[in-house]
Amino acid sequence: MLQQDIGLRRLATQHIAGDPFDHPEDAVRWMGALQAQDYGQAVWAIGVRTRSATLADVEQAIEDAKIIRTWPMRGTIHFVPPENARWMLNLSAVRMQAENKRRMAHLDLTVEIIARCGDLFREALSGGKRLSRPEMMALLKDAGISTQGQRGYHILWNLSQSGMICVGPMEGKQQTFALLDEWAPDARDLPREEALVELARRYFVSHGPATVHDFAWWAGLTVADARQGLEGAKPALLSETIEGAEYWYSESAPSLPNGVGDAVLLPGFDEFLLGYKDRRAVLAAEHAQKVVPGNNGIFLAMIVVSGQVVGTWKRRLKKKSVEVTLLPFAPLGTAEDQVLAAAQAYADFVGLPLSATIVNPDN
Repeated sequence: MLQQDIGLRRLATQHIAGDPFDHPEDAVRWMGALQAQDYGQAVWAIGVRTRSATLADVEQAIEDAKIIRTWPMRGTIHFVPPENARWMLNLSAVRMQAENKRRMAHLDLTVEIIARCGDLFREALSGGKRLSRPEMMALLKDAGISTQGQRGYHILWNLSQSGMICVGPMEGKQQTFALLDEWAPDARDLPREEALVELARRYFVSHGPATVHDFAWWAGLTVADARQGLEGAKPALLSETIEGAEYWYSESAPSLPNGVGDAVLLPGFDEFLLGYKDRRAVLAAEHAQKVVPGNNGIFLAMIVVSGQVVGTWKRRLKKKSVEVTLLPFAPLGTAEDQVLAAAQAYADFVGLPLSATIVNPDN
């Protein structure tokens, strides 16, 4: 395997190219977790890996609790399979809460206050109820608990991280929250050592080729914990050294399919880029700032051709159509027709006619 093959192989292992999944929940289960803090981008991350899926299909899977949205890794919202939500949360909770301890103290959010908030939420949500974020905040305010200065966010984050609540389906543009025990009643728990191995196996099977440092970053683990997980997962994996780095991938990794080099429009925060600490194999250093401007943590939607990020794109959703603007780093040349077809695929996903595709090579 050569360095330039890594991106192509990741397209195949992530099922962006090749054989897509039949159902949205299958794509999430395969990936282990999909970054999901930007809802509009995250649903397309599922759609692009699913055969003929529409936005309505993905949202129905969320409504049916076949996909859970919560904070399992790095303190960031992800889509995860419901049966894995609890052990994934438990695996990261101690470290995430320890790292957030100073912030909680600064906001005067004591253990007692968090416990009181948990009691309020449990009573309000029991019986399969869901409340929107504003309703959750109103509940706290009515009880005399301030939500100012990010206190509200950190209360929700802490109780989600501890596995009491999770994010439910959207109500318009608002998040809703539900009790994790009710939303994912079959969620498993695993001993820590077993959870490390399970997470490592899922990561390298779905994200490989990848390094142990990629895995540690993605999972929010120490490198020592990541190595422990990898060690247990090795019987199902193969490794290869590329330019001095050891890459791991599934022994049954899909072969490169016909069309793997075709163009695809990926959402911002997609696992194809964000799922790795070292992104140089798919994104040239001179273009990194165009995808993550100012290194501010915001990842723009990407144009990918032959396993390489070659530009960014934007969509403008109107009432009766969608407009796509393409911002390639250089003229697309022979790939332009494929990129235009990828724009149509996105329009089909959101269920709106594509009113215009604007190409701006002078980005």
